[in-house]
Amino acid sequence: MDINQFYIAGINYKKTDASARGRFAISEAHYSLLLKKAPLLNVSEIFVLSTCNRTEIYGLASNADVLINLLCSETAGSVETFKELAYIKRGWKAVEHLFEVASGLDSQILGDYEIVGQIKSAVRFAKENGFIGTFLERLLGFVLQASKSIKTNTTLSGGTVSVSFAAIQFLKENVTDVKNKKIVLMGTGKIGRITCKNLVDYLEATDITLINRTAETADELAKEMGLQFAPFQSAKALVQNADIVIVATGAAEPIILKNDLVNYGNKILIDLSIPNNIDPASKELAYITLVNVDDLSRINDATLQKRLAEVPKAKQIINEHIKEFSSWYNMRKNVPALKAVKQKLIDMQQCNLFLAAYPDFYTETNANPNSGNIQKTINNMALKMRSQHQPGCFYIEAINDFITCKVN
Repeated sequence: MDINQFYIAGINYKKTDASARGRFAISEAHYSLLLKKAPLLNVSEIFVLSTCNRTEIYGLASNADVLINLLCSETAGSVETFKELAYIKRGWKAVEHLFEVASGLDSQILGDYEIVGQIKSAVRFAKENGFIGTFLERLLGFVLQASKSIKTNTTLSGGTVSVSFAAIQFLKENVTDVKNKKIVLMGTGKIGRITCKNLVDYLEATDITLINRTAETADELAKEMGLQFAPFQSAKALVQNADIVIVATGAAEPIILKNDLVNYGNKILIDLSIPNNIDPASKELAYITLVNVDDLSRINDATLQKRLAEVPKAKQIINEHIKEFSSWYNMRKNVPALKAVKQKLIDMQQCNLFLAAYPDFYTETNANPNSGNIQKTINNMALKMRSQHQPGCFYIEAINDFITCKVN
């Protein structure tokens, strides 16, 4: 496998807003369809990372266009638009990018460690469908090791900073007597659950109604937190009567429309979803304050400043793990040569001319290709190739010359 066949193509918060990213968000259903198409394009190792901050496709391919066309075949956005907005990295640049994404160095909020869980989820889905082979398996192993080391040995992810917590900071700074406001939280998945706990723990809010399409999930969290829940069918009326509405759902289109809010008074709406699950036009209403993930990610505090100081340490850890992966990759390239030499040695000990020239060479130990002189020779050869970076073809040529000399 050639490292230059490894590509990443993606868009993220640096060049696109939430609306643009929403056109390229990938749901699990679309992810599944995408993977079914991959073999038709000779793509055998691949995974897609789709979060509120980015959509990226990683894989082994003949060129980046193969991956881009595959990705966009399952998105609302077009190939042409994606290429205008996208960054493309190849080979070792792509490897470095994946390390930085997994460490939180490339996150919209520096050090956001939630990305690790999102990567694991994306890779798990690809693996269950047979698209994580030897290369990606080993690369991701080193990537996650580096991420864990950064988490353990630096404070890059220290403090409490994430998009969900930024929502809490926003409310704390912009709402008077927030703990007595009527709050509706739609979506009780991972982000919704974290947001709910932050509302209770940091803002001491108690008048919170949880809504989820799967009512049991909302009911379970409501009982755990001492809150109330309501069926999804009653969402519109509850939103209209609320002071604060937070949406953390995964709908493909807005579930709160501008017309739902007309003449229902002052409200703060926080959209933690990608694509937007609150109609962006809602902010045209004078009594509506609407913020999304991009707005929240601009919130800066002392915690982020401390994290910036940890960036050099994190990059040093990444470089160390990239070197380890590079060592594995270089050895992996030598496998064909090692196999060829081993087969040549096996052929030699079965050659009558060779045995005639060396009648004492044959023993039961040497007859076993996985032990004795053959395996010892291969192990020594591998050691020299790793330490001296000597191409395997020289060893094959030397063996051929050796046999030729003995036969003549």
